[in-house]
Amino acid sequence: MQFKHLGLSETVLAALAAKGYSEATPIQEKSIPSLLEGRDLLGIAQTGTGKTAAFMLPSIDRLIASGKRAAPRGCRMLVLAPTRELASQIAESARAYSKGTKLSVTTLFGGTSVHKNKTDLARGVDIVVATPGRLVDLIDQHYAILLGIEILVLDEADQMMDLGFIHALKRIVRELPSKRQTLFFSATMPKTIRELAGQFIKDPVEVKVTPEATTAERVEQRVTFVQQAEKQSLLTLALRDPSIERALIFTRTKHGADRVVRLLGGSGIASNAIHGNKSQPQRERALSEFKSGKVKVLIATDIAARGIDVSGVSHVFNFELPNVPDQYVHRIGRTARAGATGIAISYCADDERPYLRDIERLTRQKVTVEPLPADFVNESNKIKSSRSPMPVSRDEANGRSGRAIQHQGQRRDSQPRGGERRDGPPRGDQQRRPEGPRSDQPRRADGPRADAPRGDAPRSYARPKSKWQARPAQGGPRNNASRPR
Repeated sequence: MQFKHLGLSETVLAALAAKGYSEATPIQEKSIPSLLEGRDLLGIAQTGTGKTAAFMLPSIDRLIASGKRAAPRGCRMLVLAPTRELASQIAESARAYSKGTKLSVTTLFGGTSVHKNKTDLARGVDIVVATPGRLVDLIDQHYAILLGIEILVLDEADQMMDLGFIHALKRIVRELPSKRQTLFFSATMPKTIRELAGQFIKDPVEVKVTPEATTAERVEQRVTFVQQAEKQSLLTLALRDPSIERALIFTRTKHGADRVVRLLGGSGIASNAIHGNKSQPQRERALSEFKSGKVKVLIATDIAARGIDVSGVSHVFNFELPNVPDQYVHRIGRTARAGATGIAISYCADDERPYLRDIERLTRQKVTVEPLPADFVNESNKIKSSRSPMPVSRDEANGRSGRAIQHQGQRRDSQPRGGERRDGPPRGDQQRRPEGPRSDQPRRADGPRADAPRGDAPRSYARPKSKWQARPAQGGPRNNASRPR
């Protein structure tokens, strides 16, 4: 069905025409009329089915029709998303669909300037797209007031549950007005998600465009059984196929993603990684280069991949199978978008076979087994022997600790300069560690206590030294004045 038959305003139809859209997808066709009437909605749909337009188009029309203005520190429509990338994608679509209107759009998520978030909210915003964590921070600081919200959207609700946002969501809903329109979307609908939905929506219209927890029909799925140590060579060999337009590769861990990037680089294959340890500018740059085709290979973790809505992803590689079968559905949904076809290839080591069985049980279909290439052993040896040494990252070269690397994605401007840190008291006010048991006996000027054994007595006869009495330096024993105070 065409958009012009769904009851949308001329302003929205003009924005759609500018983007070249005329035909509605099934979820858009089923959702838009009910949403224009103000009904709550429970949508069960995988990624790539057109969910964003399904809720954004009628919401824009309703915001225009109501004619209200956002109050200072408030907003009229709130969209909650599990990841920064997804929030950014939704906001980008909102700006495109509201072109020609006076509606304002902003995003609130980690890795960006808190000061800018506060400035944007201070004058009021029509549409806010946020991650739950950053929004709760702003609510607690009284910079975000949600009493004027007319429309609430929860997108990828199952992923928000997986990421532990349940408490943040409950905190947010306490700040919302009871009279509002609520839209709840999830790719899967287990009992826990349905119970969560019941806390947000009232008498909803339920829209289901694909069978629950099934994978996209247009994705050709294959699995190759391979030893864990040989996966990198198999991936390198596969990525040499010129038919691969863009490839998205999934690992289970952040450090695993970085390692794949370095090893591919050693074999002359350019790639980027996107995960939680990357700063926001790094994540945006990696996604931009992937979208533009400058770098055709992107390695991602499950969390960071939410919101990667890139057309032309011809292949998805599961370098490591997910230990949560629902994640497999989300992963392979990154290809075969907008009516295209795609290929999903999984590498399964012996210890991952239970994960594969869980995936096949959930999706109710067998994944086609693809054997190793005929001359794989020789090809693997060639790849390993020709690979240049893995480049050392800047963090490793600087000798930074793993904890420092873990927090490199946090912007410094979100911390008071020279003041309190989030994880403890100010540096200058930290309490010193106890110095261990003290004796009331006087100490000798040269170090040992007056009651300590003299001469060649075994050291074990003396009272245990405290934690702060370090080993003697090479220049001689430490005296009492050298102990930290």
